[in-house]
Amino acid sequence: MPLPSGLPKAELHLHIEGTLEPELAFALAARNGVALPYADTEALREAYSFSDLQSFLDLYYGLMAVLRTAEDFTDLADAYLERAAAQGVRHAEIFFDPQAHTARGVPIGTVIEGLGASLDRAEERYGISTRLILCFLRDESAESALATLDAAKPYLHRITGVGLDSAEVGHPPAKFREVYEEAARLGLRRVAHAGEEGPAAYVREALDVLGVERIDHGLRCMEDPELVDRLARERIPLTVCPFSNVRLRVVDTLADHPLPAMMAAGLLVTVNSDDPAYFGGYAGDNFDGVRDALGLAPEQLRELARNSFRASFLEDDEARRARYLAEVEAYEFGA
Repeated sequence: MPLPSGLPKAELHLHIEGTLEPELAFALAARNGVALPYADTEALREAYSFSDLQSFLDLYYGLMAVLRTAEDFTDLADAYLERAAAQGVRHAEIFFDPQAHTARGVPIGTVIEGLGASLDRAEERYGISTRLILCFLRDESAESALATLDAAKPYLHRITGVGLDSAEVGHPPAKFREVYEEAARLGLRRVAHAGEEGPAAYVREALDVLGVERIDHGLRCMEDPELVDRLARERIPLTVCPFSNVRLRVVDTLADHPLPAMMAAGLLVTVNSDDPAYFGGYAGDNFDGVRDALGLAPEQLRELARNSFRASFLEDDEARRARYLAEVEAYEFGA
């Protein structure tokens, strides 16, 4: 059977900073006069090896030093969109981490306008519709999150929602109750990472305290049968990232991934790439990977693609959602 990379899909769990490939990192470093502690792109690729979430984050945030100007963020988003289009992505809801940039002296407006310049032409150039989701770093203070949301208010016309990411353990969702209440007041959609390294209880807390509409990752919900029943009953989407889960040791191998069990439990799961430059593949690569490692049949892959559009924030354009779903149904896997 031909690989399912080209299956039309939405990507709902994608950190734009995590799409920084070594070649672009070196090009931006040269443009901005930033010295990288790596001899060349191959040495940097070798550094894309980590033992857990924290060691990944250390590299991830350190490499962001090359992102300085609006043009840098435009180039970063363009590079992602070109790769995503080649792997069947038709709609992308893109996370960004403003605190990681403002802490380095890059104004939030530079980040948002730089990304926006790419996203404004994404449909024309790449055939991809987009949404932008501002994420708060959970290992920063709640006060910093509130200040970040306040700084973003002049740019809310570009922002669809808010999210919560970075190191999960020790930073429960309830820490961010106030900023999520303010985001809801502003009419922003709400998602949060939960149940990756943190316990299943964090998934429940994100739903009940933060009022989130989607759970990013959420694998550890499988440890709580009552929570699984609730997620299935309420049709709460889970944006699963298989390659990421393996690289960050959430699961030992792709063959051990609970994705089939999650689907069998009736959960609305989607497949995404998370930080594809670091984790070994983009959205289509993840589809290919779970097909091979987990033996997913074409109809299961098609269901994952359907889920991605059903879980997307396209309520303002149901005609587009219907068109994308029709593309999923029309896709031919071949003999």
